[in-house]
Amino acid sequence: MNRSVKQMSARMRWVVLLSCMAVALVVAAMAALYTALPHIATETGATQGQLTWIIDGYTLALACLVLPAGALGDRFGRRLMLFGGLTVFTVASIVPLAVHGPVWLIAARAVAGAGAAFVMPSTLSILTAGLPRERRNVAVGIWAGTVGVGAIVGILGSGLLLTRFSWESIMIAMAAIGGVLTIATGTVPESRDSSRPSFDPWGALSGAGAVALAVIAALEAPQHGWTAPIVIGTAIGAVVVGAGFAVIELRVAHPLLDVRLLAQRGFGTGTASVALQFMVSFGLFMLIVQYMQLILGYSPLMSAVAMAPMIVPMVALSVVSPWLAERYGLRWPMGCGLAIVGIGLLTLGHLDTHSTFIDLLWPLLIMSTGLGLSSAPATAAIVNGAPPDKHGVAAAVNDAAREVGAAIGIALAGSILAAGYSNRIASVIPLVPEQIRGPVSGSLAGALEVTERIGPQARPLADMAEAAFVHGLHQATTALGAATVVVAVVLGAWAPGRKPRPAPETAKAEVAAGVD
Repeated sequence: MNRSVKQMSARMRWVVLLSCMAVALVVAAMAALYTALPHIATETGATQGQLTWIIDGYTLALACLVLPAGALGDRFGRRLMLFGGLTVFTVASIVPLAVHGPVWLIAARAVAGAGAAFVMPSTLSILTAGLPRERRNVAVGIWAGTVGVGAIVGILGSGLLLTRFSWESIMIAMAAIGGVLTIATGTVPESRDSSRPSFDPWGALSGAGAVALAVIAALEAPQHGWTAPIVIGTAIGAVVVGAGFAVIELRVAHPLLDVRLLAQRGFGTGTASVALQFMVSFGLFMLIVQYMQLILGYSPLMSAVAMAPMIVPMVALSVVSPWLAERYGLRWPMGCGLAIVGIGLLTLGHLDTHSTFIDLLWPLLIMSTGLGLSSAPATAAIVNGAPPDKHGVAAAVNDAAREVGAAIGIALAGSILAAGYSNRIASVIPLVPEQIRGPVSGSLAGALEVTERIGPQARPLADMAEAAFVHGLHQATTALGAATVVVAVVLGAWAPGRKPRPAPETAKAEVAAGVD
């Protein structure tokens, strides 16, 4: 695979580098403010609900707009959409430096997410449209590896900045990088759909509505419970609007997304796989960051550094895995990769309140190995399953699946963790003084804050709260791991295997006929 990269021209390598830097920026921006939320709350007076929307507003806007953004790139030019998306992202990142307050920050993050929606599909479709088929899968592997580690890079970078500067330094860094990349897009060749079909506004509206309702249901579930009317109502609404989107796309002459592609084994399994990968990845990040900070006592920066080793197998295998898929079919690298991810999650069940970093590291490396095997082949299957002129939409499907998966993963992991903690700590609550029952029953962070104020005599209560947290962690990782293993088996059975080689007679006939 290294030989394939070297055989790319300097121009090709520059396109790959710029595309990967742009997608790394917008993915890193999803997680960069995680470590800064306490600082933002202190300096802006943001409530817990507002802090949630500072993070989720970006994800929601990105998830809703990525599919129409990909279609617009196919029609009007992918470089143009990349330039416009980076411009919007950069300007929106500057806004919180000029105007202050949580409402302005939420609005700016939502606008930045809208810009990111135009960046993500453009980066992938520029790669696939500008490179020959024999080089494409290598570039897709590098791109997929970059996406996989983007969130870790965002957390690590923000942690480094917060050791010396305020949370606003994160916005300055994102704006500066965005500005440089915006200028650099002028060096990228333009590409678009040669037929320039008419835009599908009803498909865009219904598709964005279905994704928005699904993401809102996932985001509201941890706060209100999975049986709350708002969660059930928005989930049902997502199904209904999604069905309407499918009907519209089957009837219009030039659909935003030909939903028949989802029935193709490569395209369908690839889409399901990337959604599952981001579901378990972001669910795990949400769990493990809390475990490292609350149980192991790590700082936000140390938590990011502790996750950094995941980058190595993820990136290395993302370059190799497309070649494995070409040689052995999609079934083996994707199915085995997802199964390894599930095993890594299940092995987190051995963690307890006395575990060390090494106890945590090897399950994370197992999981990142599985992600490295499965991520790039799934993305390549999505892109290769669509016509060349529709690579922008194919890239957008890939990105939308990732964003919806991430939202569901965070909601699912958070809900199971909260339920496990509450159930285990409930037996202790009647013995706790009434004035501190709320913080103790609410979360481990609240319990540790209270017990620290009380002093050494409250250490037994802190130990019980930590044990309750680990219990919830075990339940969440077991549920995610078991679900991943089951889906790995299903997708492994459905995914296409190795393509049979043509018989000698057929090969000779093709050569004689001039068939490539």
